[in-house]
Amino acid sequence: MTDIAVPTRFERPSALSFLGYAAGIMIFLWALNGAGFSMEKVLSSPPRFADFAARAFPPNLAPDVLERLGWKMVETLQIAFAGAAIGIVLSLPVALLAARGLIFGPVVNTVIRTGLGFIRAVPDIAWALVFVVAVGLGPFAGTLAIMIDTIGFCGRFFADDMEAVDKGPSEGLTATGARKLDIAACATLPASAPAFVSTALFALEKAVRSSTILGLVGAGGIGIELKVGFDLFDYPTAMTVILMIAVVVILIEALSTWVRQKIIGEQR
Repeated sequence: MTDIAVPTRFERPSALSFLGYAAGIMIFLWALNGAGFSMEKVLSSPPRFADFAARAFPPNLAPDVLERLGWKMVETLQIAFAGAAIGIVLSLPVALLAARGLIFGPVVNTVIRTGLGFIRAVPDIAWALVFVVAVGLGPFAGTLAIMIDTIGFCGRFFADDMEAVDKGPSEGLTATGARKLDIAACATLPASAPAFVSTALFALEKAVRSSTILGLVGAGGIGIELKVGFDLFDYPTAMTVILMIAVVVILIEALSTWVRQKIIGEQR
């Protein structure tokens, strides 16, 4: 007869763990209160949402509207691709400064990583507001916002990718007396290239999603059409914008996923 193992029971938490769980629950309740969470509003929202859906459908598919929105979507993609491309290129030297144990010492690494953390901490729409003030309204402000946001994203993850590569080739070159810069160029960067491509594709996806809303603050792209649609209660046009954004973002993500899978397959 086979013995049947008794399922492991949850261990009784220690006093310290219990206090931690209680504190977590209190913080969660405090956050709900500060966020204005209301079950009454949640339960009463379906009729209002249904009213919006009834007024928004069918979407406005008039040829002149589609042409205008189409050009705005093209502008959005231009902002995303230009800003992401420049940001990815500039991220590489920044990542070389941020990567620990590669070229520079811990002081430089810490300063650069702190700067990258600051860039990531500021939302991309806030960067767009800053650049609207600096260079004026229009797509150039959006491009600069995407660029700086991409540097914060790729700079950090490029540095992590370089730190995670196999140290064998680097140690071999070090034993021959090679300089740190030569080691980075001949061993670390080639080994990190597939990870760089994957990170860059994620950055492009992020840039496309971000660029669709930068128009809300005057930084170009289709976001301004979404804002105008809601401001004027032109819900059919606003729904058309929402559907266009969804289709474009999904297509970009599908293309990015396909490219990453091809790269992984080639590496295997």
